[in-house]
Amino acid sequence: MNKNAPLYDVRKIRDLREMFQGSIEEYADKNAFLTKPVIGQPYVPVTYRAFGDDIQAFGTKLHDLGVLHDIRVAILSETRYEWYVSYAAIVCGLGVVVPLDKELPAVEITSMLERAQVSVVIVSPGKLDILREAASGLDFIKAFIVMDYQDKAPYNTEPAAHSAGLPLEYSWTYVRQEGQKLLDQGYRGYLDCEIDPHEMRILLFTSGTTDKSKAVMHSHSTISYNLMAMCSMLYVGNDTVLSLLPLHHTYEATCDFLCQIYRGSTIAQVEGLRYIADNLKESKTTLLLTVPLLTEAFHKRIWKSIDKQGKRKTVETGIKLTRFLRKIGIDVRRKVFKDILNGLGGGYLKTIIAGGAAIDPQVLRDFNDWGITAVQGYGLTECGPILALNRDVYHKDESAGLPLPGVEVKVANPDENGIGEFIAKGGNIMLGYYGDEELTRKSIVNGYYYTGDLGYIDEDGFLIITGRKKNVIVTKNGKNIFPEELEALLQRNAEIKEAIVSGVPDKRGDIDVVVEIFPDLDEVKLTLGKDNPSDAEIQDLIQKRVTAMNHNVPPYKAIKQVTLRSEPFAKNTSSKIKRDYSKSQQA
Repeated sequence: MNKNAPLYDVRKIRDLREMFQGSIEEYADKNAFLTKPVIGQPYVPVTYRAFGDDIQAFGTKLHDLGVLHDIRVAILSETRYEWYVSYAAIVCGLGVVVPLDKELPAVEITSMLERAQVSVVIVSPGKLDILREAASGLDFIKAFIVMDYQDKAPYNTEPAAHSAGLPLEYSWTYVRQEGQKLLDQGYRGYLDCEIDPHEMRILLFTSGTTDKSKAVMHSHSTISYNLMAMCSMLYVGNDTVLSLLPLHHTYEATCDFLCQIYRGSTIAQVEGLRYIADNLKESKTTLLLTVPLLTEAFHKRIWKSIDKQGKRKTVETGIKLTRFLRKIGIDVRRKVFKDILNGLGGGYLKTIIAGGAAIDPQVLRDFNDWGITAVQGYGLTECGPILALNRDVYHKDESAGLPLPGVEVKVANPDENGIGEFIAKGGNIMLGYYGDEELTRKSIVNGYYYTGDLGYIDEDGFLIITGRKKNVIVTKNGKNIFPEELEALLQRNAEIKEAIVSGVPDKRGDIDVVVEIFPDLDEVKLTLGKDNPSDAEIQDLIQKRVTAMNHNVPPYKAIKQVTLRSEPFAKNTSSKIKRDYSKSQQA
């Protein structure tokens, strides 16, 4: 690794329209997307030129329909080509794009439509019924634009006739076709509109229930800063990425969509989680952006296959040998571990970037040992999202990364161990929370955004995250316990699939550390050598794993009580476990 490696040169961009236009011109004949109009059928490519034509045509008709200054347009859909075109068309014009979580119930969609004062909703057919329910009685919504594939008849070729007060319904294809007609007639209202890079043009709802989600305001400038800064740190370009995560999430939208278009990569759509391995191979994916839950699942599956073949010692010996050879400038990892790489998408994958939560450093270490550059980054919706990133040429597996160039990160109110809250100032920080000036003032103080994440900065400038401020358990004598640290240690055991650590009051008026665990029953059966172990046997095995961990942590961090669960923890659409804070009594 090269600590002093210069940053990569990147194309300067003022706003997202300039980014899209520059890439469409530079990469015109390359494939921007590998789409799946029909599940189970081969990928259908879409070039950058065709993508650009669709953006202009769709955006032109939006402009003609009245999507002008500050009009809010929501997108409610699964990942599909029309989502990408719709997002780009909105931000390249004068509207405000409001991506919505497709898994939300109607009541929460209603809340977000109201809070954002959405005028137009672009929706996939499968979400139309729930949208109609959510939008009932919201007279400020003027139109639904219903997505459909090109080989299907449009829902309407003219606005649908509805009872008074209900939104008009247009076919997505109709809007795109009518926009092309306007362009052919010389209409330039959309193409010539002036973009203010510092105005709010992207409104993102954080995960959380109706009363807890926050509406984060971003501009062309904050997102463009993200793109330039992250790509100067870690080389992205001429890659094929497989889009795994929901597009309403800013990590996926910024890093797996906008960043890839910015750098001329190809975005392949996944058919579903069960098809990841097949889609990796079919698309010849070289770069994968994922979350720890999925990355660790890949990692466990690889080691399980290695153990099943009885090759663990062979692989471990190979790791030691290739590490030695790399020290003298010889890198043969991808040859030595060819079988492992071929089993992970046919051997094309070269880079994994994990984000969204902390990941076990050993997972990254193993992927790097096998010849795949694996790093993690750190960010929040409020940072658009990237705040820190490990470089491909210089990284630490246990760290969240180095701050983006030009972004200042400090530790506020550090304790005796140097641990405090990360605060940040820079061009990537949000404009504020929409409709909540008080929360904005509390979150951004003297230009610094208070992240709510705790940790320290090491001697090389890397951010080391210890946990979330709201999760920390404080004992009676003032000791801080970070649940995430203990959870990561526990989940290194193959028999423990998921774990949530919390603190509960004890009889002495102090706090006991407790854990709820979802076991990996397949691994439990292998360890016990039984096909049908009893509940008592499973409890005893998991207790032994917890006790072993307790021996390796200070006594005040020791877990006092273990509870098993039969179902996985509930997760949000970003694959993060939803913590139930009502069950814990943290000081």
